[in-house]
Amino acid sequence: MISYIAKRLVAAVIVMLCVVFFTFLIFFQLSPDPAASICGQTCTPDRIEAIRNQLGLNEPFLTQFLTFLAGLVVGRDYGTGGSVIHCDAPCIGYSFQSNQDVLQGILDRLPVSVTVAAGAAVLWLLTGVAAGVISAVKEGTWWDRGAMMLALAGLSLPSYFVALVLQYLLVVELQWLPFPSVVPFTEDPVQWFQAYLMPWMVLALMYAAMYARLTRTNVIDTLGENFMRTARAKGLRPATVLTRHGLRPSLTPIVTLLGVDFATLLGGSLIIETVFGLNGVGRYAYDALAVNDQPVIMGVTLLAAFAVIIANLVVDLLYRVLDPRVRVSAA
Repeated sequence: MISYIAKRLVAAVIVMLCVVFFTFLIFFQLSPDPAASICGQTCTPDRIEAIRNQLGLNEPFLTQFLTFLAGLVVGRDYGTGGSVIHCDAPCIGYSFQSNQDVLQGILDRLPVSVTVAAGAAVLWLLTGVAAGVISAVKEGTWWDRGAMMLALAGLSLPSYFVALVLQYLLVVELQWLPFPSVVPFTEDPVQWFQAYLMPWMVLALMYAAMYARLTRTNVIDTLGENFMRTARAKGLRPATVLTRHGLRPSLTPIVTLLGVDFATLLGGSLIIETVFGLNGVGRYAYDALAVNDQPVIMGVTLLAAFAVIIANLVVDLLYRVLDPRVRVSAA
């Protein structure tokens, strides 16, 4: 087990380095000049050149990349002399348009995105998996057909449409909820819950539909396996056969999907955060795109990529716990 974990960690580090390299290449070599973006439309060539010198953009590409990697470990300085700006490690960039460390800007907004992702994940996991299992057990019945029709509708409706409709019904017409206004949980738990309820519901509807269909297919396939017939032949109760022998191998693909989906949402849900006025990482990236703030865009991209890599590592480890067949094949 230790050897397996060590191999996965080494592979994760290699993938991270590749992600950093190609992300840096795209944003600082293949995209429009960052110095011109920072300087603005009424900037002179001399001012652009001064900004390039301050950012080190006149250095060779390899030197710039190594400087960026060093900044992740020990931090880095932008500029020289009295105008130097220090970026503490791990430094993933500095936004000269907002005069803020990119990592600090992300961390300030990350709790909002984490709350949206975590709450929605709980809802879609419970409802989606439960609906999928019941549909598989009652295959061909009215419940199965009705649940899958609802799942298809959930997958077909755009999230922004559902968000606007839900907001209109619950806030404007029925007035069951106030317009979302985020406050800390410790300050007002009720208002905190009300602010996140609709974003959770919108995301849960979309993802639960996908999880229900996937769970149904996996459970039906697992119920037809030889080891399931053996379990039934032993005289075990149907509920015991399903919960003890059927669900664990059926849910391993769900674990993979959950890890990737949750990690992706940590990078911000742009549409949901914009519609409901949540100041999360997705809104941070949207504002950066509007002004072409490349360090922020790159920082959010790296955050999302790192989150997916870590999620895949955790999923690989959970596989060995959930499904004994994975342990056998890995050995």
